Amino acid sequence: MEKTNTATAMVWHGGDHFIPTEQALPEIAAGEAIVRITAATICQSDRHTVTGRRTSPMPSVLGHEGVGVIQENNGAQDIHGDLLQIGDRVVWSVVSHCGQCDRCRRGLTSKCRVLKKTGHELFDEVWPLSGTYSTHMVLRAGQAVVKISNAVPDAVASTAACAGATVMAAVEAAGGSMDRPESMSGQRVLVNGAGMLGLFAVGAVKRLGADAVEARDIDQARLEIASRWGADEAVLAGEEPACPVDVAMEFSGHPAGVRTVLEALRIGGSAVLVGSVSPGPSVSVDPEWLVRGWRTITGVHNYEPRHLAQAVEFLERYAGELDWEEILGETIGFEELAAAFDETAAHVEGAALDKGSAPAMRVVLQPQ
Repeated sequence: MEKTNTATAMVWHGGDHFIPTEQALPEIAAGEAIVRITAATICQSDRHTVTGRRTSPMPSVLGHEGVGVIQENNGAQDIHGDLLQIGDRVVWSVVSHCGQCDRCRRGLTSKCRVLKKTGHELFDEVWPLSGTYSTHMVLRAGQAVVKISNAVPDAVASTAACAGATVMAAVEAAGGSMDRPESMSGQRVLVNGAGMLGLFAVGAVKRLGADAVEARDIDQARLEIASRWGADEAVLAGEEPACPVDVAMEFSGHPAGVRTVLEALRIGGSAVLVGSVSPGPSVSVDPEWLVRGWRTITGVHNYEPRHLAQAVEFLERYAGELDWEEILGETIGFEELAAAFDETAAHVEGAALDKGSAPAMRVVLQPQ
């Protein structure tokens, strides 16, 4: 695609109303870059926005999973401090942080007090080209950028900045890390919820040496995919109690799932809760059970720059080993974006337009 001075953005005006809008590419500030987006994927959280389950500013350009190439740069660097070059293929973080507030100084840049988020900013304010449902996006100073190999297909690479990096943060909270091979060795792990994040978690902990991985979900088709991603056991949720585990990771956000992972913890076990990102019923915890059992409960929301780098490393190493066919749905153009939300909203993670009730978890949007 030739370099242009104009972006076409699918501006969201509420519901499933997306209006293609021409926008002149801005003069970028120091530390910023413009990326030409080659593919974006539709995350479940954007379905929640479109269907009204969560609030988001409008009008705005939604989308926070994407991959693209650098078109312009004014001193922006990748997370290793290397100056980005025109043509570099990159993925980028959901958050732009200040680096100066108390939370940033503590290493919680994902909770920066003045953060701005990809796909969450008003179109008529300071960061109009903030989302991936566009031909171009501005990468802000304070936004982590990671180069990614051409060997990783566009649609697969796009998942790094949400599911992939979030899972790497959850794995770290559970004691593992892509930086430490075999760091999950000797661990029995439960993964509840076999959507995109759960599958990433299965794939990651298994490849970090976990002794046994049990996947749970309400959908048998998803469990079959989880088995192909490395789960040693795949169990329909609610069929039987989970086996005692060292690590339990919860991605469904359902209170029953939270109870399942807590009840599965053996002495010294850790639970990492990731899916509970919207209001819901409380889940009780017995403090004595927690204390006497040396158990730990941790919450993870979004991620730090290092986790995005680890997600890219995971995909560059293992993407070719994993089954993506049923996960990534049909590739669509801008004109089909509203229909993609309309036709998939009723499914838990969304079904690809051409796969009916199959458990495809990401529809791929490709700018014209």
